[in-house]
Amino acid sequence: MRILIVEDEHDLSMILSETLELEGYYADAAYDGVSGLDNALSGIYDVIILDIMLPGMDGIQVLSEIRRNKMTTPVLMLTAKSEIDDKINGLDKGADDYLTKPFNTKELLARIRALSRRRDKIMIDDCLRFSDVVLYKETCEMCRNEQKIKLTKKEFDILEILILNQGKTVSKESLTVKIWGYETDVEYNSIEVYISFLRKKLSAIESKIQIKTVWGKGYTIKEQKNGD
Repeated sequence: MRILIVEDEHDLSMILSETLELEGYYADAAYDGVSGLDNALSGIYDVIILDIMLPGMDGIQVLSEIRRNKMTTPVLMLTAKSEIDDKINGLDKGADDYLTKPFNTKELLARIRALSRRRDKIMIDDCLRFSDVVLYKETCEMCRNEQKIKLTKKEFDILEILILNQGKTVSKESLTVKIWGYETDVEYNSIEVYISFLRKKLSAIESKIQIKTVWGKGYTIKEQKNGD
């Protein structure tokens, strides 16, 4: 899961990034409202942590623009203020949750887990089910009936993204940024290599899942029907 942190306090942002990455999340940081909004509108994030007091554009304005663009990404607002009116204003503008500084990192992580569960996804109890396959996040295993096969972390992440976006085409650019982040030297053809590995492993357990190439656009995932 990739999380965007929009926080102008660099030390706090660094602590949050390190904490999230230790928990197995990918974390990107922005330090002002304008760049935070630009990152948020990329659509690659699963959760956004958004400070209310930001230079250039405050958190409420950023949140309003995110929702105005029809984006449903869960947003957790951070603020040094504890007044009820500020919380009401943020929630009315589309925030999903609120946390007042200073806060306990364990509480932050619990709230992030709760937000991720609220998404309209098919993740159940750390398992991801699609077609005839179950993915187990903790062990990075892919299972079909009694057959099991181990996935690398990046293989798992790519397959998870495709399943969570079933019915849509996911671009190579989006996959690359979600897996490796913006500051990466990885070539887009690395995605092709991992897609090839995944196709071979799906075939090895005789799954009905197909990863289809949409030429010039990216990849989509589907279940093979009889006669396909």
